[in-house]
Amino acid sequence: MSKLKTAESVSPKHPDKICDQISDAILDAHLAQDPMSRVAVEVTGGHGTVFITGEITSTAINININKIVNRLAGKVKLIKHIAHQSPEISHGVDRGGAGDQGIMVGYATDETEQMLPLEVVLSRQLNQFIFAKFPFDGKTQVTIDNHKIVSIVASFQHAPKSELKKIVEKWLSTDKLATKHHDKAQLYINPAGDWNLGGFDADAGLTGRKLVVDNYGPRIPIGGGAFSGKDPSKVDRSAAYMARKIAIDYLKKHKAHEVFVYLSYAIGFDQPIEATVIIDEQQHIIQGYDLTPKGIIAFLNLRQPIYERTARYGHFGYSDFNWEK
Repeated sequence: MSKLKTAESVSPKHPDKICDQISDAILDAHLAQDPMSRVAVEVTGGHGTVFITGEITSTAINININKIVNRLAGKVKLIKHIAHQSPEISHGVDRGGAGDQGIMVGYATDETEQMLPLEVVLSRQLNQFIFAKFPFDGKTQVTIDNHKIVSIVASFQHAPKSELKKIVEKWLSTDKLATKHHDKAQLYINPAGDWNLGGFDADAGLTGRKLVVDNYGPRIPIGGGAFSGKDPSKVDRSAAYMARKIAIDYLKKHKAHEVFVYLSYAIGFDQPIEATVIIDEQQHIIQGYDLTPKGIIAFLNLRQPIYERTARYGHFGYSDFNWEK
C-alpha cells in the first residue's frame, strides 16, 4: 500500500527566511544587552525595501538595525515603525502569565536520529547540500513512499540545471540517509527553467510565513503561532520549544515510535489550560514539568541571543539547543 509523504525546505536566502532572520537578529541584539527585553518584531521586505514594525521594550542601547538588515538583506531602503509593548499585555506578563492565548504542538519520532519525520530531514539535508555550492535563494522538496525517496524537486537561483542535477545525484549517492532510502527517484530540477532573479529582487518576504518548514513538516499539526522575532516571554515560542522537549523526553522514556504534545494557554494566566501527551496513540496527562512561562524560560535557559540560527533551517533537530537535549 502506497504511503506518500512530502516535505519541503527553503534556503536561508529565501525572502521569507531573510525576514525571519532579521527579526531574530534584532531580538538577539537586544537580548545580548538586556536578557529581559520584550521583543515582538515583524519584517516584510522586497524589491529594495524592508519594513520593520512591532514592539520593543528594552534597556538595550545603540542597536544598529540598519547594519543587521544590510548584513542579511543587502543594501535596501529601511522603514522602521517600532513601539513599546502594550501596557495591558505587559501587565499580564509581569505577573508571570502568558502574553497571549495559544496552542503549541510538540512532536518527536524514532524515524531519524534528529527525531523528526524522515521527509523533513531529507528535504532539509538536500537543501543544505545544494546551498553549500549555491548560497542563494532556493527550495527543495522530497516525496517518500514507504520510506523510499520517489521524487525530488530542486529549484535554486544561479544554478544551471545540468550542474544542479549532478549535485542532487551526488547527494543521493553520498548522503548516508538519502542512500539508505533511495529508490530510483524522479528528479524535477529547476522545473520552470534556470533562474537568476531571486531573493528580494524577485519576490516579497514576511516573518512567520514558513511555519510548516519551521516546525515538523505538513503531516504534523502546528499550533499556528510564528516563532521568529518573539522573545521567550511569548509562549508561541517558548512553549513550542518546551513541547518539543517533552516529546523527546517521552519518546526516549517509553521507547516509543512517535509522540505528540499539546499545550495551550490563556492570556494573563501562568498555568496551561491543556497539557497532554499522546504516546503511540495513547493519551496521557503531562506531569513533572514546570509549564509556567517563567518555568519554561528558566528550564531551557531561553534569555540568550541564540535565535537567529533557528530562523535559517527550522527550529528543531539540532542537538545543541536545550529543547533538543
